[in-house]
Amino acid sequence: MGGDREHDTDDRSKLIGAVFEGVDETSLYLNRELSWLDFNDRVLQLAEDESVPLMERVKFCAIYTTNLDEFYMVRVAGLRDQIDAGVENPSQDGLIPSETIAMIRERVLAQSRRLTECFEGHLRPALAGHDVRVVGMEELDEDRRAELARHFQKAIFPALTPLAVAPGRPFPYISNLSLSLAVLVRDPITDQTVFARVKVPTEILPRFVTLKPPAPEPALLVPLEDVIAHHLDALFPGMEIADYDVFRVTRDADLEVSDDAADLLQAVEDELRRRRFGEVVRVEVGAHCSEQLREALAGLLGVPDDEVYPVDGLLDMGALWQVVRLPGHVELREEAINVITHPRLIRQEGDRPDVLGAMREGDVLVHHPYVSFSTSVERFVEQAVADPNVLAIKQTVYRTSDDSPLVPALIDATERGKQAVALVELQARFDERMNIHWAKALEEAGVHVVYGQPALKTHAKCVLVVRREGDGVRNYVHIGTGNYHSATARLYTDFGLFTTDEQIGADVADMFNYLTGYGRPLHYRKVLMAPNQLRDGIIDQIERTAGAHSEASPARITMKMNSLVDGPCIRALYRASQAGVRVDLNVRGICCLRPGVPGLSENIRVVSIVGRLLEHSRVYAFERGSEHIVYIASADLMPRNLDHRVELAVPIESEELRAEVLDTLERAFADNQSSWDLDGEGIWHRRSPQPGEQPRSLQLELAELYAARATTERPSEGPEAVGVLGADDH
Repeated sequence: MGGDREHDTDDRSKLIGAVFEGVDETSLYLNRELSWLDFNDRVLQLAEDESVPLMERVKFCAIYTTNLDEFYMVRVAGLRDQIDAGVENPSQDGLIPSETIAMIRERVLAQSRRLTECFEGHLRPALAGHDVRVVGMEELDEDRRAELARHFQKAIFPALTPLAVAPGRPFPYISNLSLSLAVLVRDPITDQTVFARVKVPTEILPRFVTLKPPAPEPALLVPLEDVIAHHLDALFPGMEIADYDVFRVTRDADLEVSDDAADLLQAVEDELRRRRFGEVVRVEVGAHCSEQLREALAGLLGVPDDEVYPVDGLLDMGALWQVVRLPGHVELREEAINVITHPRLIRQEGDRPDVLGAMREGDVLVHHPYVSFSTSVERFVEQAVADPNVLAIKQTVYRTSDDSPLVPALIDATERGKQAVALVELQARFDERMNIHWAKALEEAGVHVVYGQPALKTHAKCVLVVRREGDGVRNYVHIGTGNYHSATARLYTDFGLFTTDEQIGADVADMFNYLTGYGRPLHYRKVLMAPNQLRDGIIDQIERTAGAHSEASPARITMKMNSLVDGPCIRALYRASQAGVRVDLNVRGICCLRPGVPGLSENIRVVSIVGRLLEHSRVYAFERGSEHIVYIASADLMPRNLDHRVELAVPIESEELRAEVLDTLERAFADNQSSWDLDGEGIWHRRSPQPGEQPRSLQLELAELYAARATTERPSEGPEAVGVLGADDH
């Protein structure tokens, strides 16, 4: 289906219009890094939005911060590496790395000021009005300070190690994202001043010290660094504290595993150790840090001025998760989303879901988190392990939670005599340690563990169950857009297809054999697989749609993804627009395409939805008269996905299930409460209901829609049931 071409290139180009003659190629694209900063700006806007419940706004402050940390550890670090190597090659938009970094710094400083104003000027006072008081030492009375002094001596002081820089005492190593105090200490006898560093031990102590006065007074939350700073004299007895301030270091945390690595597991473990010592790419300091202390700190760290970022107010607002997770305060949070068991999986009242039985009756589509992950995906694997007729279970593992039942189920399958195969991606960014842990446990239990190839990450999401039936076997397959991770399945919106389609099952079986064995990739029957087919397959569908378009029978392209970066795909969409095809794109994060440009993309619109749940599903849909082609996929349209990862896109062939996916897309484009429109200059404009227009929210509508379809299973759990960005998205 997707890969066959019915017309040659010359005929196709005549159908799809002009080929950008005389156009400056760089003008076709927006900058990837700046577009990502625009995405994080949309997260910040939700923190600033007074219509959002208070605790959710605090949560968005934390998410904004952790997002930005990962952006510096990966993307900015990569740009710095290029500059250091003297490789200032321009990106597809024409900017060279040094120009991009300068623009990043300017935008981040402006956003940082807004973040501080949001929390310090609005959220902190509002929290205090609801008996959640985040206070500094200067705001405490003498009784509270005395109480903190006792707590400091008992619980904090033993965990501290002051490190001075002096002859014979080199500057200490500062670990990535650790919070520290920079201190200038003067000896009153010799009048000598030395620099010292005191690490704030947030790995073993809470970031906020909780003081619980007698009822009915509210508890007080005091930043740990404030408590330590107030008692610095205890760390440097007999000395004078000449100056101090808080600082935080961000380092290059991207892994670089050689394509020639003989032992991938050992190579990744070595790189994880190296990650701790990556180059410094950002130093955050208190905005009121003295010039003397700032210069001393920058000099000792060996960083230029443009890598030092002043921060007014609380430094590292990722710590606000501690505030968000405080028990109670239901009135300050979003109402929980009810999660259902898919009606097709419920066989009788009281029975456990029968996923295999439902699949034999026809394809099943699940949409998380509205449809339960545990009673669909996890139940699928659990049922397969217990079924004596199941011969083999094969699964890809990109990201999974430490309490996931899926990986232990493979161990159980092996112990029951089944063939169990785990294709573990060791290079899943920031989940490497967890995956190494699971890989070793699986190997020790006898599961066949394959690590893939150093230069090719396995990002596809699929489970293959081979079951003996009659005188043959049947393949039961799950292919999804999201990870097999029970925690993120409650936070991210993702589609998953359960199918026993013979050709899809054969495709997935071939994919596992290709990745675990030795051979060249095959021509797949129905699925599109990266790095060999997916880009060509998507572009082919775009071109077919453009070629089929006419005024009498208009064609349409609708897509939903996390990021749109790939140049060939963007150019194909431009050509479709020039041919008159309506192109609707829902891009949650990065978008390098310029929509609405006359003569180029006036038929393209780009919408982004950023809300309480992270929009993570990827859908590629093409409408040509009565023909509707819909794929769900693990891949975004980015070079890294299309060229350097194993990815799967699977067609949704059931008319009923296709309609469900398309309905979701239409609701996404109708959203006017959590959505933004992109213009041709790269500026995002937040939508709001126009006069007489009904408020529309994609996520609220879907929650109500699925709740109406089946009996409620259970509400989503806890205050973490909101997500915006995972590390997978950089």
